[in-house]
This record gives sequence, structure tokens and C-alpha cells, in this order.
Amino acid sequence: MSKVSFVIPCYRSEKTLESVIDEIRETMRGLTEYTYDIVLVNDASPDGTWNVIRRLTGSVENIIGINLSRNFGQHAALMAGYSYTDGDIVVSLDDDGQTPADEVGKLLKKIEEGSDVVYAKYTHKQHSGFRNLGSRINELMTRVMLGKPKELYVSSYFAARRFIIDEILRYRQSYPYVIGLVLRSTSNISNVEVTHRARTVGSSGYTFGKLMGLWMNGFTAFSIKPLRIATAIGFVSTVISLIYGIYTIVKKFVRPDVPIGFSALVCIILFVGGVMMIMQGMIGEYLGRTYMSVNETPQFVIREITGAKW
Repeated sequence: MSKVSFVIPCYRSEKTLESVIDEIRETMRGLTEYTYDIVLVNDASPDGTWNVIRRLTGSVENIIGINLSRNFGQHAALMAGYSYTDGDIVVSLDDDGQTPADEVGKLLKKIEEGSDVVYAKYTHKQHSGFRNLGSRINELMTRVMLGKPKELYVSSYFAARRFIIDEILRYRQSYPYVIGLVLRSTSNISNVEVTHRARTVGSSGYTFGKLMGLWMNGFTAFSIKPLRIATAIGFVSTVISLIYGIYTIVKKFVRPDVPIGFSALVCIILFVGGVMMIMQGMIGEYLGRTYMSVNETPQFVIREITGAKW
């Protein structure tokens, strides 16, 4: 009999988490070929989420609660949860009820058919316009920067075989990005369609700043393409500046009565200076992350663990 471990990062979910757990338990009662446990990771939520987790672990024997010392982000919370799983299959899902736990059987069936990782695919996402825009940008950037196949849809709701999780846990650097870790571990990835639900309580915890930080983390940790793009931009700007310089010289000879434009010179200086700052910032980002990794900055710090096993 195979075992399934559910890992749920939790943030501002005191009003939704209990219903998600009830749905998992009800669904797994019908999937009698599996045993299961649930790992709940509180990512320093400012509300009463940890109190809910402690209550759940006190009343349900197969739930583990992990309380992080501060907010480390969703992907670090996943890494913390994975560290305490022993299932043959590990399922990651959200704490807000938008990812349908009652359709986990579709993901498990696809795993049993031979896939290493299965991502839930939504025909229509019930997110705000901002989140949907962020998802489209993330889709484009993971394809360009990380080599994700165009036809593959990635989401926060997915199932993975044990050896994939073990490979993910081998990553000890300071800035984990689970999508990048999955893509570098296997190409045997598939999709199944599930229903994405509308949010009934609260709003998404992802701000524009957090999304930008997440993207930057993923691309600088798993790809050097940003550096190559910066190099290409620098080359193009150099060519443009050279062409404009030649044009200015020729123009002076052809029409000596026309004064050389001060505004044009300022524009060129600002353009070249801006490109140089972008490139230096990108290099600095890589160097900074390298420094943090060498310093062994932890992915997460656990304050407390609760549950029947502890």
C-alpha cells in the first residue's frame, strides 16, 4: 500500500485551513489503496493560523505542524514540509481552498501511470486580474529562463514521486525555487485538468514585490540567461551608440551649419548609463546570492513542531 504525504504552506489561513483538512480526509477515505499524512507549515502567519494547526494536530493523529520562526516564503515553507515527509508520493497544495483537494485522485492516478511529477492545470483560474497577470508573466519567464516546455502548465498544486522530493531536498542553497528544482530533476512531467475555485475568504498574500522577488529568486538560482540578456543589451546599446556617433560626424561634414544637439548627447548618456546600471545590478544580484549561500544562510528556521509523531 502506497503512502501519500500532503504538504501545505500556511499563511493567513485560520478561516480556511480546517475545511481544507476536512476535504483531504474525506477524499482519502475513498482512496483506500493509500495511507496518508499531512504536514502543515505555518510561515509566521500574523493571524491565528498556528493555533488552528495546533488544535488540528491535537485531534487528528496523522497531522504534523511546523511553525517557522519568521516569514521565509512559500517555497522555503515547502522545503521545510518536505523535510518531514516519508510518503511514496508527495502532494503540495494551497491552504485557501482554491486548489481542489477532492480531485487529488486525478493527480495520483497520473503518477501511477508513470509520470514523475503531475501538475494540476486550470482551464479558468479564479484569481484576481493582478494574480492572473502575474501567472502569465511567470509562465513566460519560466519558459524563457528555465526551459519549461511550452505545453507544460505549472501550478502550486502538484504531486511528485519520492525520488523527486529527495532530489529537491539535496538543494541546500539559501533561495529555493521548487519549480526550478523540479524542472532540473526530471522531464517526465504531465498535467491533469482540475477545477480552480473562487476564493471565499480573504485575499492573496502575494504582492507585486513578493512576485518580483520570487521570479528573481528562481531565475538567478537556476539560469544564467539574465546575464546573457544583459550582455546582449550592452552589445546592442554599444552598436547603437557607435552608429549614432558615426551619423553625428557625417552630419557635421555634410551640414556644418547644423549645431550638434546637446539633448541628443544627454539622451545617449542616460541610455548607456541606464543599461550599465541594469547590468551591474544583475551581476550584483548573482554575487549577493552567492555570498549569502557561502555564508550558509538557512532556507528556513523551525521554531516549533507539533503532532502525534513529536
